[in-house]
Amino acid sequence: MDGINYDKLVEKSLKHVVIEALKIAADEGLPGENHFYISFKTNHPDVRMSSDLLNQYPEDMTIVLQHQFANLMLSENYFEVDLSFSGIAHTLRIPYDAITYFADPHARFALSFAMEDTFSQTAHPQQDSNQKVSGGTAEVVSIDAFRNNK
Repeated sequence: MDGINYDKLVEKSLKHVVIEALKIAADEGLPGENHFYISFKTNHPDVRMSSDLLNQYPEDMTIVLQHQFANLMLSENYFEVDLSFSGIAHTLRIPYDAITYFADPHARFALSFAMEDTFSQTAHPQQDSNQKVSGGTAEVVSIDAFRNNK
C-alpha cells in the first residue's frame, strides 16, 4: 500500500459513531423522538437472520429501531436486536461491517458507508433456519428522504 488510506480511517471513525448511538439506545433506550434507520447487506457472511427474511431480502434490508424493538445487544463486531415482522419476532445479528446507511431522522443526522458488494448472494451459511415467518413484510423506505440536501 502506498501511503495512508484516509478514506478507510474516516469510515472507521464514522462507524464508531453508529456503535456509540446503538450503545446509548441499548443502555438507556432511545431518548425523545430519536429513532434509527439502519440499512445493511443481508448477504454479508456474518449476518444472521431467518432464512425466510433472507429470501425476502437477499441483498439489502432497512430496519427501523423506534418503538417496537427488544433485546438490543452490542458485541465487538456486531449488534443483535429482536424485531417483529407481521407479528412474528425475529432476532437479527448485524455486523457493523455490513451497515451501509445509518440515520436518525429526528436529529437530521445520516451517514452512508461505502462497501464493496463482494458477498455471496447464493450461499448464506449463517442464516437461522429455525425461525419461522408467515407472509412477513417489513417496510423498506427510501433513504434519500433522510439525506441532508444542503
